Order: sequence, then structure tokens, then C-alpha cells
Amino acid sequence: MIIAVNTRLLLHDRLEGIGRFADETLRNITREHPEHKFIFIFDRDFSSEFIYSDNIIPLKGFPQTRHPFLWYMFFEKHVPAVLEKYKADIFLSPDGWLSLKTSVKSLPVMHDINFFHFPGFIPLQVRSYYNYFIPRFVRKASRIATVSEFSKKDISDYFHYDTAKIDVVHNAASDRFSPISTEEQFAVRQKFTGGCPYFLFTGLIHPRKNIAGLIRAFDGFKASSGSNVKLFLAGSLKWKNSDVRSAFSGSPYKADIIFAGRIPDADLRKITASALAMVYVSFFEGFGLPVIEAMNCDVPVIASETSSLPEVGGDAVYYVDPYSTESIKNAMLALYKDDKFRNDLIIRGRVNRQRFSWKKTADLLWQSINKVGMID
Repeated sequence: MIIAVNTRLLLHDRLEGIGRFADETLRNITREHPEHKFIFIFDRDFSSEFIYSDNIIPLKGFPQTRHPFLWYMFFEKHVPAVLEKYKADIFLSPDGWLSLKTSVKSLPVMHDINFFHFPGFIPLQVRSYYNYFIPRFVRKASRIATVSEFSKKDISDYFHYDTAKIDVVHNAASDRFSPISTEEQFAVRQKFTGGCPYFLFTGLIHPRKNIAGLIRAFDGFKASSGSNVKLFLAGSLKWKNSDVRSAFSGSPYKADIIFAGRIPDADLRKITASALAMVYVSFFEGFGLPVIEAMNCDVPVIASETSSLPEVGGDAVYYVDPYSTESIKNAMLALYKDDKFRNDLIIRGRVNRQRFSWKKTADLLWQSINKVGMID
């Protein structure tokens, strides 16, 4: 087969959740299937680290996909030309975006459809693009892959898409996420938080992630505990964060809240492994990768009881109501005060994390690709 792949999110030192999914699965698939040819379609200069094997032809496309008009040009003009030139059998899109101007069989990986549930969190231009194109991408898809049973049901219910044509290919955590020694943890805390323990959030600073609620809960935790614990937020700013700015500016503990921005991969693993707990109280997630990354590092997790997170966390998470700062605060207090409870969650996490690996994910995605290949 000739498999063309949308690789625009494979960005050197800038891999976010979907980019990581693409990196891990494509590395496995291309190396394990040398009999097939892969056409990687980038939207800018690309790094050789993403050319995993000799059966890959990398292409620098145009234009860079920086806003809706350029998205349109890339997917509706450039991509169809590439598919035709290389006689592609399948177009695989790890970020779920397809081209409507091609007859090539298409497999999008739709991680979630949060933008339809929380449209107010998205700028108008972007929202308009999603509202027009995403339903059409769904109708265009030969099959759909997604990262959780929750997202499978959500996509099927929202778009009336046949569940028999939706394949679940769970996310996983990179092998680099693993425990570190007490001495290393001490050094990490000295470097990043002045030696203080900290609650950690990793991911985009986006309204859907409920960072404002987390800050308010942290205020309550600090007032109740009188501790030196800090709140460490690792991630780049995304759209519409006035609520986050307001919560931060109004916090009496802003000196203990660290907005670290995007953390290099080499540091992120150590920062995760040195946390008191991961606090991931998002309103909506298609998967929630930081939950598994923390478990891989022997770090306990506080997470929302909503969307996919109970499916991912199993019985190894302290679940909270993301709309209740009191619920989040109480969870933070419980993990701060009770070492036995923390250790119990860590032990459960060691069992739960075994359910997920990138090898399993890549194998499932390859099965989905083959199902598309068999469609007449």
C-alpha cells in the first residue's frame, strides 16, 4: 500500500498530545511494515528525527497551517495534489482533518469533539471552520479511529456515525516517563520550585482544562493547610484565558503559582516524577494523557469524574467534580495529608498503567488502516 499521512503536528521540541500520538504510532508502524510506502506531508521544514525508516518519503507542503484560510489551502489544495501525484491508497490523518477534494480512502483519528460541546472556548473564525468542515470530514471518512470508548460513543451519538466503523486506539505514555530517585526529586524541586513540593498540571492552558477552577481550589488548599506547597502549571497558553488571568490576579497565593510555559521533554519527565500529585481537573477529555504519564512516574492523580477520565484512570485516581472547587480542594488536602492514601493510589496506578502502551496503540491503528485498505 501507499499510505499518505498528514504529519503537520510533528514539530521538533513542540510535540503536544496529538503530535505525540502521531510520533509514537508512526514510528512503530513505519518500522514494522517496511513492505509499504509512507508519504509524510509536513506543512513546513521538518526534522529528520521524524523520518523513522527508509520506506518514508517526506514532503514539505504549503502553506503553513496557521489559521483557517491556510488550513483550507493546505487540506483542500495541496493535500489532494500530493495524493494524486503519489497514487496514494489511503490518507491517514492523526489529527482528524481530511481533504474533501479527493476520492482517496481516508482514516481520521478523531481524538475528541470537545469543540462542539464547548464552542464558547474557541475563537469565532476557528469555530466557523470546525462547524463547517468537521461534520463533512466525518461523512468523508472510510472509518474513524479514536482514543477512548467515551469518544467513540460521543462521535457516534453526535454525528450518527455507525459505531461498527469506529475503532478505539487508546493513547499511551512514552517510555521516558518513569520514576526517579529521591535525590533526583530533591534536585528537581530545588531547581523549579525552590525546594517546595508541588501539585502539577501539564497540558495546554485552555479554558476547557479548568485552570481557573484549579487555581481557586489551590487557594482553598493553601488557606486550609498553611503549607509551603506550590502549584506548577506546565504548558503553553491557548485561546481565551481571561478566566485564568482573573483567577491568578485575584489569588492571595499567586507567589506560589508557577506558570512555567512549555517545558522541554527532557525536563517534563523529571518534573512529573517529582510532583506531589498530578491534578487534572479538565471539564472534558477524549483521553487525558497526563493521567497515564503521572502513573508511569509513580505519581498519584487527582482527575475529573467526567468524560473519558474514569475510563482511563480506572480505580487508581482520586476523582472530583471539576465544577466544584471544594471537591478539588478536598482531594488536594487528602493527598497532602495522607501518605498511606497517596501510596495506595501509586500502587493502583502501577497496575492500571499496564493497560496502555504505544505498541498496542500502533498495532490497533494498523488494524484500522488495513480495514480501510480492504474497502472496495
